[in-house]
Amino acid sequence: MLLLCVSDIHGNLDALRAVLATAERRAFHKLLVAGDIVFPGPAPLETWRRLTAAGAVMVQGVSDKALATLDPNALHPRSDHERAMIERMKAVRTELGDLILERVKRLPTHVRIPLEDGGELLLVHGSPVDPAEALTFDMTDEEVDALIGDDPADVIVCGMSHTPFHRTIGDIQIVNVGSIGEAPDGLSGTPGAPGTAAARPLVAHATWIESTPQGISVESISVPLDAPSERLLAAR
Repeated sequence: MLLLCVSDIHGNLDALRAVLATAERRAFHKLLVAGDIVFPGPAPLETWRRLTAAGAVMVQGVSDKALATLDPNALHPRSDHERAMIERMKAVRTELGDLILERVKRLPTHVRIPLEDGGELLLVHGSPVDPAEALTFDMTDEEVDALIGDDPADVIVCGMSHTPFHRTIGDIQIVNVGSIGEAPDGLSGTPGAPGTAAARPLVAHATWIESTPQGISVESISVPLDAPSERLLAAR
């Protein structure tokens, strides 16, 4: 079973398309999305439609929960940035409509997938103990272990931190798949209002996980966004 694992798309449809164009060269079985799917844009509705058309298995991220549950009219901005984010939230909520917002609201925070070696994969945005707290590459083993808790999963697939990594703690493999829409490897342009094209990532992250009766293999990739998507950067 071959899994394409992504996260933190943030409504960046062009980056999602670039990753899928590269990934479609391999016959993968499932598309896993570790949250932060549509907000702040610039193409939240088409991003959602593309993922649902692909049969993606999705969990709820922090921005997904905020978008679907907060009333932007009840928020009080304390800066120009917060004001712009609230206005963008209103626009995205209008574009998605009530039906899709309800589906985003009902996304699970944890999804468990059986692996072919008898193990279990957990898909979560942040960490098993707290989906709103990220597992990051610079944490100590003790810090990561505290956020795993007593979760029984053998493989944890997550995002949120936007920086990909793969490490093993005890018998548990942690695979952070980075970000499609807001990869920190480099931004072109100057940051501007949310949902604008003033600043955009130069690469999009994704991770292949192949499950076999002998175990799993993990391959992290970066797809360049300022060149044709078939030019795949070297695996991390």
